Amino acid sequence: MAILNSEHLLDQAQRLTVAPTAGPPRQVDVRRAISASYYAVFHFILTRAADEFVGKTKRNEQRYALVYRSIDHRALKELCAETRKQTLSAKYQRHAPGNGFGSNIQAFAGGLVDLQEKRHAADYDPSIRVATSDAKLAISMAKSAIRRFDQSSPKRQKTFLTLLVFPPR
Repeated sequence: MAILNSEHLLDQAQRLTVAPTAGPPRQVDVRRAISASYYAVFHFILTRAADEFVGKTKRNEQRYALVYRSIDHRALKELCAETRKQTLSAKYQRHAPGNGFGSNIQAFAGGLVDLQEKRHAADYDPSIRVATSDAKLAISMAKSAIRRFDQSSPKRQKTFLTLLVFPPR
């Protein structure tokens, strides 16, 4: 399975913000840079989930693709919104780490939600003009979100990934 590498998506986003020899980058390029920034974080978490439940060494197996493709944008956004709450809803409360998700998972979640909103605007709102600085900010936010997830404890990471792949009812 050809996994979309988040670092490659961020490299692509960075290249799209480079001004041509004359004038600023085109709108299509800065908009795609914002989109690639969000997708870097999205594919990062899909990879982490599939690695957790199937294994890195099994990336060519159909089960890996099944887990990878089972996560949708809405479910991820809802879980991120939940993890940012001071008090989790009853649906999540009994599954959460005893001392909560912590500041790193919360920062990851906030970054992902913000990036998803920026991507929707960049991809679908023809009435806005996106600045190169907006795209560079999105790239920075994506890098920070990934770093913050990696800095969280393994227990919190596993809990977040478990709730993402196996949402409670």
